[in-house]
Amino acid sequence: MQIWLNGKFVTRDAALVSAFDAGLQHGIGLFETCAARNGTVFRAAAHARRLVESAEALLLSDVLRIEPLAKAMQMAVEHNELDEARVRLTVTGGDLGLTAALQRRRIDPTILIDAQPPTVYPDAFFEDGVMVTIAEGRLNPRSPMAGHKTLNYWPRIHALQHAAANKAGESLWFTVTNHLAGGSVSNVFVVLDGVLATPCARGEEPADAVGPTVLPGITRAAILELCLAMGLETRRCTLDIDQLLSADEVFLTNSSWGVLPVVAVEKNTIGDGLVGTMTSRLRDAWLELVQRETT
Repeated sequence: MQIWLNGKFVTRDAALVSAFDAGLQHGIGLFETCAARNGTVFRAAAHARRLVESAEALLLSDVLRIEPLAKAMQMAVEHNELDEARVRLTVTGGDLGLTAALQRRRIDPTILIDAQPPTVYPDAFFEDGVMVTIAEGRLNPRSPMAGHKTLNYWPRIHALQHAAANKAGESLWFTVTNHLAGGSVSNVFVVLDGVLATPCARGEEPADAVGPTVLPGITRAAILELCLAMGLETRRCTLDIDQLLSADEVFLTNSSWGVLPVVAVEKNTIGDGLVGTMTSRLRDAWLELVQRETT
């Protein structure tokens, strides 16, 4: 496997960054995780666009461009001769010395892309659904980092470790106002009386909202597009724990899983404890969409 690092491919052992890189020293950085099928990265431009917008909004860098990043991700798949892959794009604040960076008035980011075989999940995850836990922490909608995919993933990984210890597939997060946000590594959807609802993502909040906490997921956007095409009613709204637990169906979305059914939240069964009809329909539709766009 070779890594794309700052414009060229290097071996894994040679993919080195400075000890003073801002990602290591201060956790300054952003990342995207994409899926490739049939040798093509699914919606690479959408992933690159999200990262570029976050980099500009958070003052990380204004030199990043969508098309070159998307092209580099595709090159990483092709260079490593992968038909299916998990592609990770990581951008950090670079070899700062924060004072030197301010003097230059320009940040030259570190850009790293690795493509490797995807994680294989058990068929039972999708056929039988998974149980999820509730994260102990709470998300702060007033944080300027809320709704962006930053390198600060330790709290989420910690919650996933707790979930795994309890034989759960994911851990759901709520905000400090006790509203549902999403999973540690996923967006969440619930079916309530035939309507598919999902928490508002960054950029979708009502004018009087406290602030964003939800990442505008690429797979989430694809699911909402499919719902529109299939004539399914959707709502972007605030959801509380009672609505989550009383839902007829719950599922999670991300680039690796696509659509992952949830049949229990800790000791609480969702619906009849089986994978729901709408969840199954949308998973099938998503698989067809990915096949169509990558073939």
